Amino acid sequence: MIRVGLVDFDTSHVVAFTQRWNHVDCAEEHWIEGVKVVAGCPGVSYLSPERVPGFTDTLRGYGVEIVARPEDLIDKIDAVCIESVDGSVHLERARPFLEAGVPMFVDKPFTCSLAHAKEIASLAEKHSVPLFSSSSLRFGREIIALHADTEANGAVIGADAYAPASLHPRNPGLFHYGVHGVETLFALMGQGCVAVSSATTGDVDVVTGYWDGGRVGTVRGIRSGAAGYGFTAFCEKKVVQSTIDAGYIYSGLLGAITTMFETGEPPIDIRETLEITAFIEGALESVARDGAKVEITV
Repeated sequence: MIRVGLVDFDTSHVVAFTQRWNHVDCAEEHWIEGVKVVAGCPGVSYLSPERVPGFTDTLRGYGVEIVARPEDLIDKIDAVCIESVDGSVHLERARPFLEAGVPMFVDKPFTCSLAHAKEIASLAEKHSVPLFSSSSLRFGREIIALHADTEANGAVIGADAYAPASLHPRNPGLFHYGVHGVETLFALMGQGCVAVSSATTGDVDVVTGYWDGGRVGTVRGIRSGAAGYGFTAFCEKKVVQSTIDAGYIYSGLLGAITTMFETGEPPIDIRETLEITAFIEGALESVARDGAKVEITV
């Protein structure tokens, strides 16, 4: 059994993940075997501090040991999940665990800057630490089914993804909730985005990504009217349109995290995560430059 620690309790993910890994307060069909959350550090939240006490009480009720400092977890765990909603603190939170060689999952957003993202990736490489970050939307059954049926669909040559995109200054632009839509787009298109341009109003962000080879994908971040999660994939043989059922995405994500903790092999190349960070950072620069096309590199 792999012992996992959780860092920062300002997201409902700490409860949802513990329920599925520890087999408590959730349906058996969502249980994930092989991991147990044994300890956690509630931390200090600059984004949603009001959520921390309640989630701390819930995890304590599940039998999770509560410690005062993230570093206090290191001798108690085999792997760690950095769960801060605030992506700007992820480098600080991750550093002691990476230096100690602890396998790591970093919840979305990976960071709020490409510079921080590269430093986390560099530390993981230096200390040979398995590292993975993702939105749970990547593991929607509809996306997995699309890629599984390549014979019928052919390769994805373009895609439009959409998701809610509420804003917060500590996670600027799509780094906050809109990262779900960006992750969906990259789950469909893969690596290779070389430039972005962004059109933004108070109600919506529409970001266009330009991939090498001439492929184009867009993200629509919704802040007004009806919203949900979904995509249109333009494939070689057909056009596939689908909403994403969020009911099973946590189980899919946790299954992937568990496999990495067991095997040491991340399910996503960290270079794709860096590219996602560069995409969002480039979109912010495009907005500042009145929608200009911005080249991105990692």
